[in-house]
This record gives sequence, structure tokens and C-alpha cells, in this order.
Amino acid sequence: MRARARDYDESDVRIRPGRGSRPRSKRRPDHADAAEAMVIAVDRGRWTCALGGKADLPMITAMRARELGRTPIVVGDRVGLVGDLSGDADTLARIVRVEDRRTVLRRTADDTDAYERVIVANAEQLVIVTALADPPPRSGFVDRCLVAAYAGGLAPVLCLTKSDLAEPEPFAQQYAELEVPVVVTRRDRPPTQLAELLAGRVSALVGHSGVGKSTLVNALVPDATRAVGAVSAVGRGRHTTSAAIALPLPCGTGWVVDTPGVRSFGLAHVTPDDVPAAFDDLAVAIEDCPRGCGHLGPPADPECALDTLVERGALRPGRLAALRRVLVALR
Repeated sequence: MRARARDYDESDVRIRPGRGSRPRSKRRPDHADAAEAMVIAVDRGRWTCALGGKADLPMITAMRARELGRTPIVVGDRVGLVGDLSGDADTLARIVRVEDRRTVLRRTADDTDAYERVIVANAEQLVIVTALADPPPRSGFVDRCLVAAYAGGLAPVLCLTKSDLAEPEPFAQQYAELEVPVVVTRRDRPPTQLAELLAGRVSALVGHSGVGKSTLVNALVPDATRAVGAVSAVGRGRHTTSAAIALPLPCGTGWVVDTPGVRSFGLAHVTPDDVPAAFDDLAVAIEDCPRGCGHLGPPADPECALDTLVERGALRPGRLAALRRVLVALR
């Protein structure tokens, strides 16, 4: 005899609890008590941080909290730390928050690479180190660094080294109209003027290999080698020149970020508007430029509004010419 079908309700269904059956909340702690710190070195999944951005406090080794996922964290980032903040050996804190960046120094591998590499965050100045001889200065590299500085919100500084081998005026004159501060150093004298310019600020140094950048860093931070060693010891025992590292200036008067030597600055991430937009008086004017204007002037950009400023006497011709020479780096 065929069994008669019956109606089932939820009381007839047995639910077997298993892994993942427990509802998961999307709420995350806000970590209001997290300690503020500045990232000063990165080494293979570990971040060395200075509490409060001060060099006289213990250096903290931290890992990235799981809730941050793959959030990029670079030297100069302001972060929130929880966990063991003693700085003792074999202790580990967690980075639970990354503050918004005020400035960003970034580059691409070349002008066709879509991937941006953030080198330093929150630096106030970009010191472009260039030798006057051995090797000879390259204005193209300086122009590209200027573009990166303007686009990232950093104030550029041109540092000309090895002035005992060549006169600085001919090369420095190219940037006089842009009002870029120029500091001249030589191998037989301490970089006093540069030290005064860096005091109390976070400054990134960039330059080709052989221009004297390491010599400057050692002169500015006499115990730079020991500082790098301390950072390596707190991290995983190694610091390579493939990443930037922030070193404290004497007496706690600021930080100098030593960046690895680069051959060129790829500018695929920069648009022509980013450069004049860094100047208050030019940012408003370029709003009247036609779409797609590269601000190079005739014949490429015959309707550029910057030419109108020159005609009205509101912009010096020499300053516009210097600006356009820098803009050529984008082409």
C-alpha cells in the first residue's frame, strides 16, 4: 500500500550546525585608543614605527591588522597602533588604521606603466640631489622629479653637490624662474645650509647613484649607519636599498627619508593639469583652458590660458617658459 504524503513544516527539519553557520558581524572596533605613530621602515611584511613621530621613543615593530586587508602602508604613513607598544625584542603590535595622506611621492616604472609605486607619504619637501660633475647634471631627471613633487603636493628643493668640481650658477639658472630653492654643497664642507632647510620637517631625498646622496645623509645624520642597523634589528634583520627609510635628524628636529637610487621617474600617473595646479595663481587660470590642453602653448596648445596671463602682465614670460620646459617631461 502506497504511503500517503504528509505536509511538512519547519519543526520537521533538523538543521545540523557546522562551520560557518554562526552569523558574522560586519562591525569592526574603531580602536579609539590606538596610539599614533609614523612608519619609518618597511621590511617583508613588518613595519617599523616611531610613536608620535618622535625619534626619542621606542621603535615599534608592527604587522598589518587583518581587517586592513591589502591596504598599502609606506614610509611616512601616519598609522594607529594597538598591542604591545613596549618596543622590546620579539614583541609585535598591530597597525589598525592608516590616516589619509597629505602628500604622496609616487612614480611608475616608465611612462607607459599603469601601476603607481608610492615611495613616501606625508613628506613636506622633496630634495632633488644632483651632482654638478662626475656624473654631469641631467636637467631631464630634475624636471621629472619636479613634476612628481608638484603633482604629489611636496615642496621641491634642488640640492647641487660637488660644487668644488664645477660652478653651480649655469645649471641652477634654469630653475630660477620657478622659485625653486637651490642649495649648493661641496665634499670638503658640511651641508649646513641644507640642514637648516630640513630642520623640523619631513623631507625625502632622491637622486641618481653617484651624485652624493649617501654622503649627504651621513653628514646630516652622523649615526645613520647605526640608525639603519637599529631599524633592521627591530624588523626582520635586514634593510635593503630597495625601500625608503626615515632617519631622525639630530636633536629630534625632523626626519630625512633616504630613498633608493632611481634611474628615472615614470610619470604615467600625472596629467598636464597637475603641474600648474600646484601654483595658486595658475590653478585658477587653467580652468579656462580647452579640454585636453597640455599647457605647452602654440602650436600644440594655441588656446592655452597661461598665454593670456602673460599678455595681461600677470605672469612673467620667463616663469612660463620654465614651467613649460618642465611640462615637456610629460611628453
